[in-house]
Amino acid sequence: MNKSVLIDVSHTVYDGLITYKGLPPPVITDHLSRADSRQHYDSGTEFHIGKIEMVANTGTYLDSPFHRYEDGKDLAALDLSSIANLDALVVRCSGNSTRAITASALGQSSLKGKAVLFHTGWDKYWRTEKYWDGSHPFLTADAAEHLVAEGVALVGIDSYNIDDTADGTRPAHSIFLAQGIPIVEHLCGLNELPDSGFRFFAVPVKVRGFGTFPVRAFAIVE
Repeated sequence: MNKSVLIDVSHTVYDGLITYKGLPPPVITDHLSRADSRQHYDSGTEFHIGKIEMVANTGTYLDSPFHRYEDGKDLAALDLSSIANLDALVVRCSGNSTRAITASALGQSSLKGKAVLFHTGWDKYWRTEKYWDGSHPFLTADAAEHLVAEGVALVGIDSYNIDDTADGTRPAHSIFLAQGIPIVEHLCGLNELPDSGFRFFAVPVKVRGFGTFPVRAFAIVE
């Protein structure tokens, strides 16, 4: 009998982590240290309560429509069915000679209702200056429009941004989020996933009035 395997495809968040150049890194401290907690409990009993100050775009994170559109669904309004237990596939782009990922990379596979994850291999530059230098792979507008037309449920990428950051219109974000399709950025380890036949999860905290938040993204491979 085959046993399911869980594969983590998200980065670890830690104090001082730089995810997106120019945004402040998280500050992780004690709200209540173990030593200080001892005065509240019986001898031998202690607890830790942590405190984190961070921007929403930290680590591996999910963008909801509210990130781009004021009237779009925020994190609290997302249906779990749009971010959890999704049939998924990986589009392999790590050997591409150009940065731009166009609709021609998508082939003829059925994409309706699936999470489509783009494996560019850019995660190998994580925590280096190269990761942020603006030379990352990205999806073109025609690729985004094709995915919307195919009826995808979610799109993810292991790159710095799903858009070319030199393009201030952010076409991929604009196209996907206008159609209610969540985006997961800064994935990692997609080389460990099969091309298809697995389930994908990227569930953020249920926060009202937030458009973006870190996720523990993972796959279940049968």
